Amino acid sequence: MDVLTAITTRRSIKAYTDRPVSDEEVRSLLAAAVQAPNHRMTEPWRFYVMGAEARAGFGRALGHRKAKRVDEPDAAEAVVAKVEASHRELPAMLAVAVVLDENPEILSEDVAATWMGIQNLCLAAHASGLGTHVKTGAIMDDPAARAVVGIPEGERIIATVSLGEPAAMPNPKSRRDAEELTRWVD
Repeated sequence: MDVLTAITTRRSIKAYTDRPVSDEEVRSLLAAAVQAPNHRMTEPWRFYVMGAEARAGFGRALGHRKAKRVDEPDAAEAVVAKVEASHRELPAMLAVAVVLDENPEILSEDVAATWMGIQNLCLAAHASGLGTHVKTGAIMDDPAARAVVGIPEGERIIATVSLGEPAAMPNPKSRRDAEELTRWVD
């Protein structure tokens, strides 16, 4: 698959088949991720490949956050159990972190580079027949989520990426034409 086809046909995949994702497939995707441009060659990205128990632990932390919006205790427990189980059942999941540089300019560049690495990973996955779903949010700073993934001080999770063989390919979402968002400046 050529890169333009990969870009225009990639989708966020939320449902996967039960086919396992091999360690070799993950390594191949990580090799694509680290080819992303990064100013000063800081290589700021860190990847945490989560096994079933780590995925479940991350899901449990996320479930507890979601359960705070549920008033009835049994329903709240059901939310935690459901989110934990859904994460355990994922074929593969990565946490992607960035090394926190004290210099705000370098940190900004490093965050951008890490996101480019995530995009490389997603496009490489799609080109190889796998699907991804990138997630962000306050859970990335949750102490329980950080602990289960093993994130050390000096790093911040910026996204998780679930990975697997797509159970179905969603239809594309409508996007504005690039010309509407572009201004040519002389």
